[in-house]
Amino acid sequence: MGALDGRVAIITGAGRGIGREHALLFAHEGAQVVVNDLGGANDGTGNDATPAQEVVNEITAMGGRAIANYDNVADWEGAQRMVNMAVETFGDLDILVNNAGILRDRLLVNMTEAEWDAVIAVHLKGHFAPSRWAAAYWREQFKAGNTRARNLVHTSSTSGLMSNPGQSNYGAAKTGIATFSQILAKELSRFNVKSNSIAPAARTRLTLATPGLGDHIAVPQNAATFDEWDPANISPLVAYLASEECAFTGETFFVKGGEVTRVRSWEMAESVDHKDRWSVAELTAALAEMAASLR
Repeated sequence: MGALDGRVAIITGAGRGIGREHALLFAHEGAQVVVNDLGGANDGTGNDATPAQEVVNEITAMGGRAIANYDNVADWEGAQRMVNMAVETFGDLDILVNNAGILRDRLLVNMTEAEWDAVIAVHLKGHFAPSRWAAAYWREQFKAGNTRARNLVHTSSTSGLMSNPGQSNYGAAKTGIATFSQILAKELSRFNVKSNSIAPAARTRLTLATPGLGDHIAVPQNAATFDEWDPANISPLVAYLASEECAFTGETFFVKGGEVTRVRSWEMAESVDHKDRWSVAELTAALAEMAASLR
């Protein structure tokens, strides 16, 4: 008996990389899967139905059930079609894994408006739009008496959580995704929906395209060596977060190889308190001491 037996999942960006591994593992664990992938390049341009359909073929060959979807996650009506496809094909929707993403890396002083807008659209709106339609469906189901557990799993990044130069568009979106997940956890708990996010470290098309990282994350030459960068390492955590057994909501987890670490959210640190309105000179002196203590 699999951890996801009888559950219906949508996985976005599931034609390649981490998303593909999610889809295969979900099917192995008993889920019925909508494999969404526009089939674009790293920067989001173009489209190709082949990657999503190939994953569906793999799932079908191993006896699972899956259907391909080629909608753009950032398209409002496309996101609704995705949710409708899951319900019409498999009778329900229990899980949404927001995984689709693109890169258009550039230093801020060189970044174009189009490069900013494209990345923000795919990551932030591409998380919002499918989540919105899934949540609306779950709310109506809950009100109708179908109170079964539902799960959202979002994909943040260490680029956003820890900051990475050259990725102000990507990092800003990924930080926003972690907060988005926390807000949904609070808003949707009344409908028995859990929302969590991951910050994965794995070998994908996007990470291989990152300057200086390609050689570091290469496949080990010794086949007996544990491949800590294998994207398949990420999927067991996502399957757990998508299961009825998931004990967390509103959390973000870093995952790489065999390591799973919960990431603390923003928290208060050092402070100065004057018990009255500061003068600029007083605050300058007080904050100079704080700055010195951080060096």
